[in-house]
Amino acid sequence: MSVEIPIEEDTPADRRRRKVREAIIDAAEAIFKTDGEQGISMRRLAEAIDYSPAAIYKYFDSKDALFTSIRDLFFERLLARINAAMMEGGETSALCERCIRAYIEIGLEEPNHYMMAFSVASREAPPHIHEESEKSFAAEEKLVTMIEKGMGEGVFRKMDPYVASKSVWASLHGMTMLIVSLEDFPSGMPGSEHVTEEATVNFHVEAILRGLMK
Repeated sequence: MSVEIPIEEDTPADRRRRKVREAIIDAAEAIFKTDGEQGISMRRLAEAIDYSPAAIYKYFDSKDALFTSIRDLFFERLLARINAAMMEGGETSALCERCIRAYIEIGLEEPNHYMMAFSVASREAPPHIHEESEKSFAAEEKLVTMIEKGMGEGVFRKMDPYVASKSVWASLHGMTMLIVSLEDFPSGMPGSEHVTEEATVNFHVEAILRGLMK
């Protein structure tokens, strides 16, 4: 007769540690939304949650570790947005368009998070930090699946889905990064005063889809 070993529940100390960790991340997110990456310091976070800087280091041993958590949360929100678009179903071309727009939209809604998620600084982080951030590649995996589905249905032309996904991702990233990092894009250049963000995004999405179609 086997004996079931009860699963240990969180102790009060575990719950307290989790609560403090979440409070640190929440405070960092609030600062990040207004002041960006440069606005965050361990001392400022400590003041925001009424803790000592030394206490915060017990939860995050460096700013890189804290930024990794912020990046992971951003990618989770990105994936949730894409999953919601995919859940609507429909024809592959319409499904792909919704997902493309979802990617751009979350970047425009969270510009500081988007820029940090793909910043050069994030790529200079220690190797173990990258190993913990595999969520950043999950969106591309979904794109590969959609491209393969479109080819199987005869909607998209035959192509290497991994090459195509890199091209689409690069194109999306370029558009999103231009909008979030350049205050006067797309209407700031001479002769472009009439060009709206909406019109530019619409044209870009249509161009990407035309490139995939048969």
